[in-house]
Amino acid sequence: MQNAVEAPRIGIAGFGYVGKQLYDVLTDTAGQTLGLEPAFVWARRAERLSGVDASHRLDDLSGFAIRRPTLIVEAAHPDVTRRHGANFLAFADYMPLSVSALADAELHEALAEAARRNGTRLLLPAGALVGAASLVASRSMWRDVTITFRKNPLNIDFSESGIRPETIARAQTVFEGPVREIALLFPRNVNTMVTCALATVGLDRCIGRLVAAPDLDCAIAEVEAVGRDGSVVRTQKHQPAIGVSGTEMFASLLHSIKTGLGRFDAIDVV
Repeated sequence: MQNAVEAPRIGIAGFGYVGKQLYDVLTDTAGQTLGLEPAFVWARRAERLSGVDASHRLDDLSGFAIRRPTLIVEAAHPDVTRRHGANFLAFADYMPLSVSALADAELHEALAEAARRNGTRLLLPAGALVGAASLVASRSMWRDVTITFRKNPLNIDFSESGIRPETIARAQTVFEGPVREIALLFPRNVNTMVTCALATVGLDRCIGRLVAAPDLDCAIAEVEAVGRDGSVVRTQKHQPAIGVSGTEMFASLLHSIKTGLGRFDAIDVV
């Protein structure tokens, strides 16, 4: 059991763009202000950790428990959740950023059961999902939900889809259908779609649409939720993109971590 006065300890599984930013925050004055500290940092390629304090490096992810993490954040690949998610939840709360792993219904249930059995929590970050709190608060009333991403092909990972991006000369819909299906074809691109589906009508009823548009210089995310009473909520967000993610990814993650750990500002919106 965690000492009541001990600062929450964050384990970071992955040391790419987001994982490095999180580690930098936890080890500077911002981390001290938040009252958080690193438990460990692991990377699929160990050489990436050359600049990380030796006391924070973790070579074998299966040995995470000895570092006593309060929360483990996955920022690497869906395979981390498949291989280690249930074990993580035996000791700590777990926040996977590669939420597309949860499109596997069997895995999703196994993680939920591990959390229930151990009194831990599987935390899904809101990410780019504008209005997530309102969608969750009214989740029982939604009849139909559609989430659309519009991106330049350069910001889409086509490796699992069989689509050749160089053949896309003008805007076209490369997938439209249940979010569970798009998560299998575009696992690195649709994490927020999976969160939206889980927060509302489920992975089989929520419709995901991915539009590849070579003329776009930003990423656009649109959500339309239609209620059983005829109410309609529509949101649209435009943002610059870095790789397959939006530039607000890290700020959103940090907010999710603070909220999940109960680290609120003196004046906050809850």
